Amino acid sequence: MTISSQIRLLRQQKGYSQENMADMLGLSTTAYGDIERGKTDVTISRLQQIATALGTTAAQLLSGEILPHQELYPAEVVHQVEILKTAQQRKDLEIEKLRMEVAYWKRKAEEMALVEVVRHFVPPTDRNRIGF
Repeated sequence: MTISSQIRLLRQQKGYSQENMADMLGLSTTAYGDIERGKTDVTISRLQQIATALGTTAAQLLSGEILPHQELYPAEVVHQVEILKTAQQRKDLEIEKLRMEVAYWKRKAEEMALVEVVRHFVPPTDRNRIGF
């Protein structure tokens, strides 16, 4: 993926228009559009300005680390996702705890049923009563 296409991808993921980017960089919309179309060579200083505006680094743009499927979310969205993950983990733990409790009571019920079966089918032994 070319640098210009990565810039375009990041801009779109951030929800910026070309006009927004041109304003942030102090360029005309046409000049910025030429950068995204690859018609203009980008200087290192301009690349750093673009990277800063897009919340990344010039090194990442040059290395091609930005992937098309990579989503960039605002910090608030990331925070909400973390809260939801934590809540889901708590629910998963609670479900596991309930499963263990159900298994415990199932074993107890089976033991009690076995004791009743033994009482019913096994004749009692003769016991000498002690008089109290």
